[in-house]
Amino acid sequence: MFREHLQRIVENVDGGQAALLMGFDGIAVDSYASDGSGDPDIQTVGMEFSFIFGQIRKAAEILEIGGIQEVTIKSSALIIVIRQLTEEYFVAVTLGPQGNFGKARFLLRINAPKILQDL
Repeated sequence: MFREHLQRIVENVDGGQAALLMGFDGIAVDSYASDGSGDPDIQTVGMEFSFIFGQIRKAAEILEIGGIQEVTIKSSALIIVIRQLTEEYFVAVTLGPQGNFGKARFLLRINAPKILQDL
């Protein structure tokens, strides 16, 4: 059910490798990886960054700056865009280092309501 949404995101962004719907408890709901997406595994990425995203949310709460909606992490080998859907769930997409993260952000934003509708 969620795989179609995740696949649409990955296949419609330059450099798209994989996408994931996961709970902040680190349990994946669904994922999609394109052929040749390589390492690291999207579920491993999700588990590791779910903890970090949780820490960012706590810091934002302490600083009273409002709820965190999105986090982008750029490294030399990977771009990860994470968008919070609810207090319990987030969606993430990974891109190659030359990927179009602006379009990835846009696709996550417009697909979030569709994913929420199916949750």
